[in-house]
Amino acid sequence: MTKNLFLYILLITATLSSCRKKDDFVFDQSPDERINKTLAEYSSALTGSEYGWKGLVYPSGIPGTPFGFYFKFDTANRVQMFSDFDSLSAVTVKESSYRLKALQQPSLLFDTYSYIHVLCDPDGSVNGGVYGQGLYSDFEFAIDGIYGDTIKLTGRLHGSKALLVKATSQEAQDYYEKKRNWEFNNISRFLTYFKQLTAGGSKYDMYVNKLYRQIQFVWNTAEGAKSFSTPYYYTSNGIALTSPLNDGKQSISAFENVIWDAAGQSMKFKVNGADATITGVIKPLLVDATAGSRWWNAAANAGSYWVSTSGFHVDGVDDAYGVNRISGFQFMFYYPNFNSGYDAGAIFTSATFGPALKPKFNTNGTVVFSAAGTFGTAPTDGATALANITTKFSETAGFYFVQTGNYTYDMVNVKDARSWISWNN
Repeated sequence: MTKNLFLYILLITATLSSCRKKDDFVFDQSPDERINKTLAEYSSALTGSEYGWKGLVYPSGIPGTPFGFYFKFDTANRVQMFSDFDSLSAVTVKESSYRLKALQQPSLLFDTYSYIHVLCDPDGSVNGGVYGQGLYSDFEFAIDGIYGDTIKLTGRLHGSKALLVKATSQEAQDYYEKKRNWEFNNISRFLTYFKQLTAGGSKYDMYVNKLYRQIQFVWNTAEGAKSFSTPYYYTSNGIALTSPLNDGKQSISAFENVIWDAAGQSMKFKVNGADATITGVIKPLLVDATAGSRWWNAAANAGSYWVSTSGFHVDGVDDAYGVNRISGFQFMFYYPNFNSGYDAGAIFTSATFGPALKPKFNTNGTVVFSAAGTFGTAPTDGATALANITTKFSETAGFYFVQTGNYTYDMVNVKDARSWISWNN
């Protein structure tokens, strides 16, 4: 018994000794030494890229939509950057500080306010995001690793994704010499709501959300209507689609050498090296014949109403009838079955006033409204707006409806597609 016990003790001692030797061999540095070495390697990579880095940041609040950046890191913990968030930040260099720090894992921190902070600014008016959260982006990123010429990052608070890719000499030069093509941003300057893309012998309806950088393409096939949506981001000479459009006839991944023609109301560019155009049209290739009734029924069935805070856009002018200038204005609303079998297309201030409306849903997808008097009494500074809104609703050609989201619709006048209002619920 004693002999066996002695042998067991020898075996355990030898095993522990072996483990210590193996651990000593694997970890020949202390944890602090190892993490400092890793941070030094990342620092060398960031500052060692001769022409800086192209960056793509994907805010968690709008999955799949990238915002483009350019970064040039120096060894004094300063970084120069550009951003394609808007036309000013795309051509104006901004310098701020950064740090590499060991948190739960090696991390890259942008620790003074810069373009990258704009995406997560809690003031929703800055980026169009949620008040208190912005676009759910980040300015502190865990470093997931280096893969060739690419560094992958994950935001520490919201989990937004980011990529840094080594820039070329020409790409860096384009930024510093302000050679950025921002012409696609003029997509909002078309006077007509509907835009049509012609490329490679095919035509597509195009619906662009500039705020969230999304494009929806709609086209006709022998099997019926097809649609495809993708985020986009700006490049040095136009835009790139995050996911290419492939309709079975061609693949479109970018609009290059974009030129806006304000007088001709068209946008010209290259697709796959060939000429392509976007033109304003008064009728889409494909009318959503049931959009109007879906819009009306969604509110009517819920006993609810649709809201607009910006009023009618007319001939290139937002809030053309000045509802936001009416004393106490809060919002416009459309309320099905508001009273006595009539709907209300009303303005809400401290009181409610507006036209009493009766909609007619036509089989061709148009909705025509007839006015039968008004609800409430308009204040002195709201009388003109009420008259203009009543006249607009009463256009005999009516309106097309375009569903832009789960709870949002645009109502576009049929006569010339130069007037529209956006409703949300």
